[in-house]
Amino acid sequence: MASRPTLPDSRRLPRLDEPRDLPLRAQVAEHLRHAFIVGDLTPGQILSAPTLAEEFGISATPVREAMLDLATEGHVTALPYKGYRVLEFSPETRAQHVELRAFIEIPLMRRVAEQGLPADTLAAARRLAEDSLRAADSTDLIEFIRLDTSLHLGLLAAAGNDVAVRHVRSLRSLARLSGLRTLAEEGELENTAREHLEIVAAIADRDPARMHTLMAAHLGHITGVWAGN
Repeated sequence: MASRPTLPDSRRLPRLDEPRDLPLRAQVAEHLRHAFIVGDLTPGQILSAPTLAEEFGISATPVREAMLDLATEGHVTALPYKGYRVLEFSPETRAQHVELRAFIEIPLMRRVAEQGLPADTLAAARRLAEDSLRAADSTDLIEFIRLDTSLHLGLLAAAGNDVAVRHVRSLRSLARLSGLRTLAEEGELENTAREHLEIVAAIADRDPARMHTLMAAHLGHITGVWAGN
């Protein structure tokens, strides 16, 4: 008998049996982090490595390795002979994550706006912002989160603080944005996604004050409309 899919057809995990630069273990962990963020895999849900492996189209070994990584990061907890249970973060904990991100990201993004970016880097950021808008419009939430992450971490890297980038990457993976799907289905996600273009424009205009305002509002979505509040 075939194992029960982890996700319905409309949200099925991508197959990973085509070659990519990242090891399979890292690819699995990346996709599952994004699925946790957008709410496709929900708190309390039990994940089975063999079932996930079947959906990804790979062997169970890299999936088990990825689950160990995710357990270490605090996303899941192991259940003997059952699999892994997806963990929940309290509203207080999520608010603390956002507060810490604001302490790190807003000053660094102001610096990026003050200093500006080379033309090719700015053009690449604009393409990511435009692609994120298209992903929001097509309700491809996993792709939207991937692009959102690439844009924000890429801009933070331009500030020259690699330690900050590592910490923000970790904090971003702990976000739980269960409101994204409703916003996307109602055609509203595109409105907040458009802020990516405004952030890039603030850099092009060398406007740190506007960047401060934009980033504060953008981070506010994490505990606001993107979280379903």
